[in-house]
Amino acid sequence: MQYILLFGYLLFINILAFILFFIDKRHAVNHQTRIPETVLLWMARLGGGIGCILAMYIFHHKKKKPNFMIRIPLWIIIWMFAIVLFIMISDGGNLIEDFNAISPKGE
Repeated sequence: MQYILLFGYLLFINILAFILFFIDKRHAVNHQTRIPETVLLWMARLGGGIGCILAMYIFHHKKKKPNFMIRIPLWIIIWMFAIVLFIMISDGGNLIEDFNAISPKGE
């Protein structure tokens, strides 16, 4: 159940991040009020890094900003480690035992 909730949350936050980048790009082109960069960066902090990266490359938006090109991939890596840690803790260590069972012995 916790995996479904985590997957649902990550799907939601990534779609939201993607949409916010799209809106910000549209507003930039039309010279309208923009979404603050801190809000866009917070989307990655909250787990929406994949949506941010996809939007950056699809819409060619914020790709020249070092702040975005460094921080968003960093947050994706942090979230990947957090997810692996979450799975290992919630699995009660069975994941490691399963991996050891299939890995070749003596290497």
